[in-house]
Amino acid sequence: MPEQTAKAGLASSFDRAADTYERARPGYPDAVVDWLLAPGPRDVLDLGAGTGKLTRALAGRVTSLHAVDPSPNMLAQLRAAVPGALTAIGTGEAIPLPDDSVDAVFAAQAWHWVDPARGVSEVRRVLRPGGYLGLVWNVRDGSVGWVAALSEIMHGSVAEEAVEAGDLPSELGPVERFTTAWRRPFNRQGLLDLVKSRSYVISAPEPDRAQILQGVNELLDTHPDLAGRDSWDMPYRTEAFRITVG
Repeated sequence: MPEQTAKAGLASSFDRAADTYERARPGYPDAVVDWLLAPGPRDVLDLGAGTGKLTRALAGRVTSLHAVDPSPNMLAQLRAAVPGALTAIGTGEAIPLPDDSVDAVFAAQAWHWVDPARGVSEVRRVLRPGGYLGLVWNVRDGSVGWVAALSEIMHGSVAEEAVEAGDLPSELGPVERFTTAWRRPFNRQGLLDLVKSRSYVISAPEPDRAQILQGVNELLDTHPDLAGRDSWDMPYRTEAFRITVG
């Protein structure tokens, strides 16, 4: 129970950093979105949609697009970016949609916040027969030395742990996987904003938060792959999964 309470506290922290999250977090590669939509769903739910990083890539490609998130401030950002989305406050454990209402449920950078048993039950409930759950995570490529050092400075990500552990609701049905590598350009402020958008940093006491940001600045100033430059590329790996409900 204490672990679940701590997890819930981290998840709720995003509401007070919605502007930073929208500014700093990357979207998803076109190849991943194409793969997620390959089965041709008409009515889709973006669950834990946040500021709409995936929602905006789905817009115009499906008949109806629902976006659900527990954070009012995150949803305000989403509505500005995707005014055609049907938004509602809700969670993976209590989805505010009727039974058998969508062909696909997508969770981008979000499923690791969901209680698995309750989330699986809700996904089953809102999906039509033959529907599927699509999960996607952007993960920094820790095989690159400076990226590993960055992760150590700002502490491990719950999302990255979920992907590496294969923490997927495979009890729903067969799992298909798609992986792609890509790079995103950034400058110093962009990287600092990315760090500030993480739940661990949002929730940290101010002295700890300042120490983390100081460590990031020192990394940019001293690491041989980074020092003396004004911009860099962040290497990412995007992991996507389709789970067809049996």
